[in-house]
Amino acid sequence: MKRFLALILLALGLCTRSLDAQQPARVQPDGIQSDSITDLQIIDCHTHFYDPSRPQGVPWPNKNSSLYRTVLPPHLRALKTERPIDGTVIVEASAWIEDNDWLLNLAKDDPFIVGIVGRLDPAADDFEDQVKRFAANPLFRGIRISAKQLSDMLQNGTAAKLAVLAQHDLSLDVNGGIDSLAAISQLAGELPELRIVLNHVANVAITTDAPPSDWVDGIKVAAQYPNVYCKISGLVEGAARSGQPVPSELSFYRPYIDVVWNAFGDDRVIYGSNWPVCERAAEYAVLQKIVMQYAMQKGETATRNFFAGNAKRAYKWIERRP
Repeated sequence: MKRFLALILLALGLCTRSLDAQQPARVQPDGIQSDSITDLQIIDCHTHFYDPSRPQGVPWPNKNSSLYRTVLPPHLRALKTERPIDGTVIVEASAWIEDNDWLLNLAKDDPFIVGIVGRLDPAADDFEDQVKRFAANPLFRGIRISAKQLSDMLQNGTAAKLAVLAQHDLSLDVNGGIDSLAAISQLAGELPELRIVLNHVANVAITTDAPPSDWVDGIKVAAQYPNVYCKISGLVEGAARSGQPVPSELSFYRPYIDVVWNAFGDDRVIYGSNWPVCERAAEYAVLQKIVMQYAMQKGETATRNFFAGNAKRAYKWIERRP
């Protein structure tokens, strides 16, 4: 009897294996292989360039910083990457208004630079004139301000001055902490025609703990406004705040990226490295691989949008290569 049962079980096992062999290999319905898009366009939408060797020097970074050296587009192009970078949108960190001109001159003969987010002071009496002046150059795609400055403008009733950016088809980058999310949401509601880009996922500290609830709630509220975009940048910097070695595995960052991506969707998340600042936490290839793996799991369309398409809508960067 035992032998008879054994023969039956053996036969059933052979049948099962035979049926399995006829089935195609299981593939994730949305995810794609990292090398499946051979023509993936990558626009890094958050880099900083400067040259301390200029006669006038630079106001940032300071001389004691590891970042204090000449940083130009050829240095970015020479980096080891997971996938090649096709272009960049520069974010001006210098408060000197003349440095907006310096970046535009840098970009003039370098098609690798597809846009510049400048730095102008909305509190200045000539702010509107300065916006008009720089907007005349198609490579000037917007300005960045701090969350504190935005909060101050909202409180004193001068935030309407930022409408001039939308009038010239420019965007507004906002950099700050978790508190920036409420200010961005308020501005997005008051100026729905202004495209707003949240920098560095609001600079949240990334740890093994669950994402903080106030950050999660703030992200969800900001994402309700269709004119708000979010750069998935500053991840390794956020992980470095603990003072511990920065992880290179996607699994460490996934809970935080999930919050942002689920809130903003495939069409309003933007790739940015924050180079060279990011190098203090991890090599460029490491941070690029983290978000590359995540985006690929969302599918080809989402990946293309994340690395170039969404930024095209947010910044309207200029295609300069043939």
